[in-house]
Order: sequence, then structure tokens, then C-alpha cells
Amino acid sequence: MNQKHNVTVPGLGITFSTGTYASLANGAVNVCVGETNLLVTACVAQSTKPGQDWFPLTVDYREKYAAAGRFPGGYFKREGRPSEKEILTSRLCDRPCRPLFPAGFLNEVQIIGQLLSADQINDADISMVNGASAALAISDIPWAGPIGCVRVAEIDGQFVANPTIEQMFQSTLDLIYVGTERDMLMIEGSADQISEERFIEALEFGHQAIQPILTAIKELVAVAGKPKATFPLVKATDEARAIIERVASEERVTAAIFGHEKAVRAANIKALKDEAVAALTTELGADKFTEADVAIVFEDLQYKAYRKTVLERGIRSDKRDAKTIRPLSASVGVLPRVHGSASFQRGDTQNIAITTLGPTKEAQHLDALTGGVSSKSFILHYNFPPFSVGETGRYGSPGRREVGHGALAERSLVPVLPPEDVFPYSIRVVSEILSSNGSTSMASICGGCLALMDAGVPIVAPVAGISCGLMTTNKPDGSIDKWVTITDILGEEDHFGDMDFKLAGTTRGITGFQLDLKINGLPFEIAKTAIFQARDARIEILKAMLAALPAPRADLSAFAPRIQTIQIDPEKIGLLIGPGGKTIRRIVETTGAQVDISDDDSGKVFIYSNNADSMNRAVQEIDSLCGGGSQIEVGKIYTGRVTGTKDFGAFVECLPGKEGLVHISELADFRVRRTEDVVKVGDSIQVKCIGIDERSKKVRLSRKAALAELEAQNGSHAAPATEEPAATQNADNDTATEDAKAE
Repeated sequence: MNQKHNVTVPGLGITFSTGTYASLANGAVNVCVGETNLLVTACVAQSTKPGQDWFPLTVDYREKYAAAGRFPGGYFKREGRPSEKEILTSRLCDRPCRPLFPAGFLNEVQIIGQLLSADQINDADISMVNGASAALAISDIPWAGPIGCVRVAEIDGQFVANPTIEQMFQSTLDLIYVGTERDMLMIEGSADQISEERFIEALEFGHQAIQPILTAIKELVAVAGKPKATFPLVKATDEARAIIERVASEERVTAAIFGHEKAVRAANIKALKDEAVAALTTELGADKFTEADVAIVFEDLQYKAYRKTVLERGIRSDKRDAKTIRPLSASVGVLPRVHGSASFQRGDTQNIAITTLGPTKEAQHLDALTGGVSSKSFILHYNFPPFSVGETGRYGSPGRREVGHGALAERSLVPVLPPEDVFPYSIRVVSEILSSNGSTSMASICGGCLALMDAGVPIVAPVAGISCGLMTTNKPDGSIDKWVTITDILGEEDHFGDMDFKLAGTTRGITGFQLDLKINGLPFEIAKTAIFQARDARIEILKAMLAALPAPRADLSAFAPRIQTIQIDPEKIGLLIGPGGKTIRRIVETTGAQVDISDDDSGKVFIYSNNADSMNRAVQEIDSLCGGGSQIEVGKIYTGRVTGTKDFGAFVECLPGKEGLVHISELADFRVRRTEDVVKVGDSIQVKCIGIDERSKKVRLSRKAALAELEAQNGSHAAPATEEPAATQNADNDTATEDAKAE
């Protein structure tokens, strides 16, 4: 989609264009990769709301079905709430853009990306980040970009920049790298237990790969960029700041937070705020300051207090040193009835994880226009209720944060799951956060891994996760002077620190990662230190986890469905399904087992049931239909459905389209007066084939013989459908004898 100005990135096939479309936006750029085309716009509000003390940046990525030549599903035929893919792409773009806005700039900024064309070859998530970078860079919005984004894959031992969707199926690495000319800014992704050394090589490869993108965006700015506008920066008044800093001095703020628990720290800071507000009211008057003044100054005071002792003495607010992990505890089997459960706690951060196993048909079907995967059989859902931080708030459907944290934990566990042909189950893990004070997503990985093991899922290796933080001081030119990386960060250390670097993995290597920064870039020296520091912490956490459960349980929970896999001739898949699914539904209804057919046309059939008898009946039905043949055989027992009743007996469908007659004398081991006294149309009964007429091919069935044989096999009496009093039965038997003589 050519516009007035076009710039191409050599080697990556990316084209940026602007100048023709969406001219009223502060910045608008089309990003084209192959035939995947994305329009990204950036707009800014001209004023802030009264009393505002936070920066309202919103990023929205939307996939339009028309882009792939499709209609939206549903009644309204219009795109509705964002999908998980759209939410994750929006978050992916938000996180690297946010730290580059100037401090005190609180005007609302909105970035919108609309997928206009999807070629099903190139994903659009990388284009969203690069498009936002270009749109902000050419706009008049103050922003310290540009940034570049690239996906790095590892295929056959070689790194590949911006692979296609198809190539990603062969990759053992999915690294999204975002950076500036000099430093790393954000990373996200997963890997198949990649070593720390190889991971660092991938980061370096990604950093080199983004340089042509940055050059192209700068070229676009040179020909189409607007002069940056000047916006008033929100800050506290000098008078209010002086009073607050006098009342809440550095020493008092440090004393309020140092060596106390989270709730005590919060209460101490609130008491200082109340004291400062009282002083402001007395000295300035209630109309001479705002809540924003107080919030801004206290942010600054706590920012300094949380960092000072770490940088000067290596001691943190809870008296730990830089590398110490908070107390760990883990337990499994904490809930009855569920298929697998575990509790994991690290300091104040606590979760319960629950695993549920189900048939393959429970896999989640995805409707994203790009991404390549149409379904997934492993799902991890993360829930963060307001009570977990001791607050009240909205409690309903998951927000973007919950979706993002769940996705991070999910992709960190996927690399260690068994292949579906080894363990053909759909798996769902739910992480319920009960208490939060730092890195609940990493606790979800630890608890989720233990819950999988408790459920008997044969994972390749246990996975643990930890987050590393960063405290820095700067030189006059803005570059980092002194720095300390800290392990297992508190919530406040995340908020007032410079970095949240989450890393998950096994003892062999990394499986999941996510880096968020509050500063304008992370030098590689610091990143390497954090990566190896996280490895040491991860091994320590794994020891605590394995003390609770050393290996996956050998057996599944008694409440989990068992599975049996049978192989049928692929040409008989249609026969098993039947017209409109009639046959397979009948088997499910009559046996009580769940039957799934492999999607790869291999002829594999998965049968799930908690009941051995139900499982055996389903196997028998399928074997009878698709095994040796599709004809009723003399001497075999079938579970069939009554299709009709007559005075002389009942017709029973044993196989699809194959039925026989159960004479009234073969319905039970007593005299039956009316067929309907024993069976009715639609009933599921067990019958034995006792003969087939050679000329007419009519099949003779016996319920009485089937019950007798099953009773002999099981050693227990299977009660007939209708029991009559002994006297009546004897009388009927006498009558039967007389009838026989007459005949």
C-alpha cells in the first residue's frame, strides 16, 4: 500500500509508508511485510484531567476479518471483544513504548493498530511494535524513540530473523527482541530449554537484526516527521514539595519501609501522607495543593528510599541482600476430587494451581487471523482477585494483565509437556493467586508445574521461575553509573525499581522469559548478570519444589479420565463417524465413554472414561464396527439400541444399520407377557447373537443369554429390567411348559 513517503528495510522485507492515509492523526504509518499490511496510528490529548497523577497510555491492536477474506463468526457478523492474540499483541507493543515518554508527561496517548491485509505467511505482531515506533517517531508527540522489533527463531542450530509462520513450527526458540540503537529495551518469548550462553547469543543476534529497522524509521522521520510539540509536564508545586519533604524526610520514609512487612510498610507510608496533608492544609490552605502533589512527591521519596540502601549497602527493605530468595514452601494434593493440585509460596506471594485433564476434543480452538496455530491442547489461566493485595475492586472477567501473566506462565511450561501421541489429553491449569507481593506469574509457573506432576502428567523436567530486578544511579549524561541486580523482587521493588526480568526454566535451560524496563535501555552487561543470577535462584527453587514431589505421579487421579488408544483402518473413519456423526454419537450415548478421532487421518481413536466397563464396551463397539468387519457375528455380545417393539419381541441395532430380533422368550429368564415390560424404544441393552438364518440372513439375538454370560464373567448378578414375583414366574413357567407341549 504505497503512500506519499515509502521506506524499505533491506534484508527483512519490511516497508514503512506514510503521508496519504489517516492524515488527521498525530502520526500514521502503514507497515507491510509480504502481503500482511497493518495501519498504526498515534494520537495525543491536548490536556490532562484535573488532579491526574498517572500516564494514560492505551495500545489497541485489532484484527479485521476482512483482512483475510473472512466473515466474523456469530450472529452480528461484526468484530467484538478482543481475542487473546489481540490482547497479547497490544501488551507486547505497550511495554517497550511506555518508558520512552518523558517524566511528568501525563497527556493521554492512544496507539491503534488495524490489520488490513493478512497473507497467512507473515505474523503481524512484530509489525505492530515497529509501526507504533514509526508512528510515534514521525508524530509531534514527545517520545525518545525510535525502537526496533524483530522475532528471532533458531532452526537447525541457526538464528533466523523474522521467520514466517510456517518456519516457526520448526524453531526451538521464539524470541521477540525490542531495543534501541545501543541497548535492549524489552524481550518476550519461550524456548526449548535453551542454555543461558546460547540465549545471550540470541539476544545479541536480535540486537544486530533491529539496526536496519531503526535506520529505516529515521529515514522516514527525515522525510515525513513533524517537529515535536511542547506539552506542560505535571509536577508538584515547589511550595507543596518543600512542606512534604520536610514532614516526610528521607530518614522518616526510610524508617517507615525498612525491615517491615508489606502491610506495615503501607500503613506507615499512609500515616506519613496523612501528616503531610495536615501540614499542607495548615500552611498553604486546602485549595493551594492537590492530591496529585502529594502522590507525585511521595512517589519520588519512596523511589529514593527503596533504592538507596540497596545501592549503598546492598541491603533491601526487608533486610535481604541482593541475591537472597524469600522463604519457600510447596505442597501437592491440597484439594480433593480435582485431577491435580499444588500450593506454592515465596514470601508473601502465594498461589494454588489446579490441573484438569480431558479428552482431546476439549482443546481450545483459536480464531486468530495470523499466528499459524488453530488450536491448543494446553491452557493456563491466571486469576488475580483484589483480595490478593488486600484491596477491594472489580472482580469479573479477566483483564489484560491476567491474560498476559497467564500466557507467560503457559508458554514457560509448554516446552516440557509430553507429546500428544504419548499423552493424548487436553490439559488445563488454573492459577489462583491468593496473596501477591511480587512475581505472581513466576509463582504460577512453580505451582502449575507441581499441579501437573500431581496429576500424573509425565513432564520432561520440572520448571521454576523467578524475577530479577535492578536499581541504578545515572551519570550526568544519563548513562548508568552504578547498578545492582536483585533476585526475587517485592512488589514495591518492581514499582520503584528499574527492571522486572522474569526467567523460567529447568536445570538444563530457559523455557520462558519476559523483560520490562522503567529506564530507556538495558546494557548487555547487566542483562548477562541477571540471566545467570536468575539461573542460580531457579535451581534453588526447584530443590524446594522437588522436596514436595520428586517426580510426576505414576498414576492418574481416580477422578481423571483414563484413556485407551486403538488403531483402525483410516478408510473406516467415515464409517465410525457415520452420517452427520450419528454413529459415534450412538457409541458415546450407549457406552458412556468419550470417543475422539485423531485429526491427522492416521486412524487413531482415543477412548476416555473413568469406568472400566464403559471403556470396554466402547472398545468392543468400535472393534466390532471397524475391526474384523462390520457384520454381526454369532457368539458375540453387543450393546445395542432398541429401535422397535412388537408383540413377539424387540428389534435391536447392534451395529450401524445392522439389527436383529430379540424374541420375547429371549428377553429375560422368566416369562415375559409384554415386550414393553422389559424394554422400550431407545433403551440401550446388551444382547448376544445366537444365530443367523442362512437363507434370509435374519439375525437372532438374546438378552437372556448375554446377561447369563456377563453374570458368569463378572461373578455378580445383573438384574433384569423387570422382576416379577416368584409365584407369578412359576405360574408363567408352567404355562410355558404347556404351550411347548401343545406345539
